[in-house]
Amino acid sequence: MTAQPADLFRPELDVVPPERQRRWTVLLRILLLIPHFVVLWFVSIAAAVVVIIGWFAALVLGRLPDWIAEFLNLYIGYQTRVSASQLLLVDRYPPFLLDEPDYPVRVYLRPGELNRWAVLFRIVLVIPAAVVSAVVAHGWAVLAFFIWLVVLVLGRTPRPVFDATAAVLRWSYRTNAYFYLLTGAYPRMLFGEAKAEENPPRQSPGTRPLVMSKGGRVLLVVFIVLGVLGLIGNGAVQTTYPPYDHYPEDVQYAAPF
Repeated sequence: MTAQPADLFRPELDVVPPERQRRWTVLLRILLLIPHFVVLWFVSIAAAVVVIIGWFAALVLGRLPDWIAEFLNLYIGYQTRVSASQLLLVDRYPPFLLDEPDYPVRVYLRPGELNRWAVLFRIVLVIPAAVVSAVVAHGWAVLAFFIWLVVLVLGRTPRPVFDATAAVLRWSYRTNAYFYLLTGAYPRMLFGEAKAEENPPRQSPGTRPLVMSKGGRVLLVVFIVLGVLGLIGNGAVQTTYPPYDHYPEDVQYAAPF
């Protein structure tokens, strides 16, 4: 595979944490986001069709047509804003589809030239990044109830929780951007660009760059361990059950009369 240019733009995610979270919105977060989940489901169907068209176009042109890039950019941004709210990174209700200039979740993408060989094999190349994304997301899900309970009780997201969760979201965002051909830059830097030992004051107002606290890095490792164990456990459980035949041949049905 051709090496990536050193100046290739990597998608950036900037999440500005709130000082406080309203407890009632934390309590009802999933219910409040149901309308967004419905809209996202419909938009995701359209995005699946558009990315297939974009894949053929990128093979010929070496880039996505502008209208396809704009639609997929809108979809990825909307998905990321909803996910940030679902993961308790922000308290403000996400806007539908279109971005708001002052919303605390910002995505930065620069669709451009693409390597045709990388486009051709994109669904294969994305697998390692997708596996990492599945592992950390599964690990977060294992602890989701406890994270929700901590934020509900404290009325805020502790910095280690925020840092680790932001890292999970940013990796997922970068993986999606790569899969949807919005960038040629492969996802990197799961643990952020820098370390901030002993939780000093944040070096930037958001996650661009992502400066991970020591507690955040430890919690992210916990996500990875729990995610690996959980996925292995799920696979082992599924293999212990034989395929279930809903209509075995030896079942005799009684006559209606």
